[in-house]
Amino acid sequence: MTRRRWLVAAVLGALAAVGILILLSTQRGGPEARPIGERAGKPPLLLLTTLPIAFAEGFTLDGETSLVLAALQERYRVVPISVADRASLSRDGLLLMAQPQAQPAEALVELDRWVRDGGRVLLLADPALQWPSALALGDPARPPFAFADTGLLGHWGLRVEAPAELGPVAMNLDGAVLVTRSPGLLTATTADCTTSSGGLIAHCRIGRGRATVVADADFLAPSDPALAKSGAVALVRQLSGLER
Repeated sequence: MTRRRWLVAAVLGALAAVGILILLSTQRGGPEARPIGERAGKPPLLLLTTLPIAFAEGFTLDGETSLVLAALQERYRVVPISVADRASLSRDGLLLMAQPQAQPAEALVELDRWVRDGGRVLLLADPALQWPSALALGDPARPPFAFADTGLLGHWGLRVEAPAELGPVAMNLDGAVLVTRSPGLLTATTADCTTSSGGLIAHCRIGRGRATVVADADFLAPSDPALAKSGAVALVRQLSGLER
């Protein structure tokens, strides 16, 4: 091979390598790792939810931005994740879990360790969700009717119970008066957790981290825009309390 041909081959090889690296970097982490609506200078907020907050029902990009997402983006750079495992949680120390699907056992172990190492999580754990959905019962994309507690709350020192009756309820979420449907009841089983607002909310110290748990998610439902906006403001207030 002549010197000229050797140089051409070397250049083409280098360009191919660069192209492969670029392709790999765009695929790493999957689409859920990409922030929704870049907000320079704002802290990231990891979001794990089955509710149509970040995406319209059916995981499409159709429709307007939800009131909840708009409120979150005022303060945070929202980063959706699909599972609460170590790889996803390593990105930052603030997580919103809103009526998530049941997490794998290994992910629950990693989530617990992440919190104990200083992570902070706001968990909406509704035991009787009334959020409207066009998806059929049993559809894996439909938000679960009851929070899938596989022992995590008990491990943190909490117990959640479903309401005795279903129906609209006016509730006080740490000073914010909201209207929701069928909120649950939280009971602390250790001194590391304290409940307030009649058992609607609990604040827990877990190792070096903190968890705030709300036994309701319907206060964010979009059926009444005015009420949904009030709920979104209350949600951001709870998250900001975990920043300190």
